[in-house]
Parts: sequence; structure tokens; C-alpha cells
Amino acid sequence: MTNPTDISRRTALLLGTAGTAVALVGCTTGGTDGTGDSGTSDNGPVEVAKLADIPVGGSIEASLDGKPILISQPTAGTVVAFSAICTHQGCVVKPVKDEFDCPCHGSKFDPTTGAALAGPATTPLASVTVTITGDTVTAG
Repeated sequence: MTNPTDISRRTALLLGTAGTAVALVGCTTGGTDGTGDSGTSDNGPVEVAKLADIPVGGSIEASLDGKPILISQPTAGTVVAFSAICTHQGCVVKPVKDEFDCPCHGSKFDPTTGAALAGPATTPLASVTVTITGDTVTAG
């Protein structure tokens, strides 16, 4: 029996392609600042998490428009988010301790900046714009 969290290479490639498409759509419809921001939504802000569910100094997995994202709370009341699609070959990155790890090839990313800490990935994770409204974290 396969582990439900394991994904095939084909699925990882499809997710990577979908993540790239989302990033490109975000870039073309949400401004031209060149940040790779994939948190653009034509329907306005979308709830992606409750602030209380994100540990201070930690991270959680969430989704935006059906795509995996990672949300961190580096300090109390400050949140940042990134696409969970690895920039190396499109695998889904997971929060592990104090970093984001790619289970496919071992890339590691900084949970506060999205920067690649260890390869083979050298490009940072795409940022997702999030805001806090009351006790809710929204994107878009």
C-alpha cells in the first residue's frame, strides 16, 4: 500500500507546471513588481488560515486556489507565505522544524524569506501576499 503523502514523479511535474502557471498568471494580472508573487486573486481576499493555527516561530501547510502554500509566523502577528512548489523540479515542499524541506531531492528553504538554503534548488520559493484581518490570514 502506498503512503497517501507520496507523489509520483508525474504528479510532481504536473504540480510544478501548475505552480508555474499560477505564478505567471499572478505576475501578469497582479502588477509588474517582478517579485513572483502568486497571491493574486480576481475574487478578492481568500481566507487561507487562522492566525492561532500558525505557531510563532513555526509554519503550517495550507492551500490557495487548490495549490499548496506554506505560511510562517516569524514573530507574533507577522505572517509570510510562499508557494510550496519546489523551484528545483516541482515537488511539494513541507515545513520541517525551522525550515522548509523538499522530500524529493533534499533542497531546503528559509521559512521567513523563501530563499534556497541548500540545493539542488537555487531559486527561492515564490512569495504569496498574505494579510492578517482580525484572527484570519487572507491572500489575494
